[in-house]
Amino acid sequence: MHKPLRIAAVAAACAVAGAALYGAGAATAGQSTANSTHEPYNIGLLVKDIDTYYGTAPDAGGVYQASPTSPYAKDLASIDKAARKYIDKAARKAVRKGEKPAVVFDIDDTLLLSLDYEKRYNYTYNSASWAAYVNKADRPAVFGTPELVRYAQAHGVEVFYNSGLAEAQRSAAVENLKKVGADVGLDADHMFLKNAAAPPAYLGACATPGAWTCTTVQYKSGTRKHIEQDLGYEIIANFGDQYSDLDGGFADRTYKLPNPTYFVG
Repeated sequence: MHKPLRIAAVAAACAVAGAALYGAGAATAGQSTANSTHEPYNIGLLVKDIDTYYGTAPDAGGVYQASPTSPYAKDLASIDKAARKYIDKAARKAVRKGEKPAVVFDIDDTLLLSLDYEKRYNYTYNSASWAAYVNKADRPAVFGTPELVRYAQAHGVEVFYNSGLAEAQRSAAVENLKKVGADVGLDADHMFLKNAAAPPAYLGACATPGAWTCTTVQYKSGTRKHIEQDLGYEIIANFGDQYSDLDGGFADRTYKLPNPTYFVG
């Protein structure tokens, strides 16, 4: 996962996290950057706010975890409740119309929580340390989302994954998703990862073998377009922790999960 902008990505994220569900045309909500004409939000205070929001604390093994009673967990529960109600209704409607309903999930901080990495590396990013962290395949679940994956499947909805993880990290991602209970559709036909060496033809406008220029929005929306137009599914819902996971269309409804720790444009 490429994380170009790390700490202080969205200074007001904790305040707006309760408004995580947004509709088409509102993709820029909560994305404003600091005004350079005045002093930005203090990083030390922001870290304290983030810790409070997650209820961050190390477990017995020294791994930083989010609290199940934290504001973060409560925001996720609210999103989960709304999404379940919608999926049930939208899936039945799609079937009546002769469509094949599908949902799309990002992975990092949508299904697998990387809070421990953020804390240990002080909200900075290094490709080598990130790769090692991902390859350990022991990240905890984002509260409620593996259950939401299984809920969608149980209601006749096809589950796809659309992630910024690299193709080389596929086995670790699959192993980790199985550990947290998101053991649904983890084959190559359902899990789309970045493959710069051999990009798919449907991303040809921005990616050729060895020359990847796709932005996150181009990559993710292009993949959703492929799922709808080439594979014949109707994406009723798309879930992600970044606005770039959701922008670009090809989804009936989008759900923005809270993440105040980094920003991917």
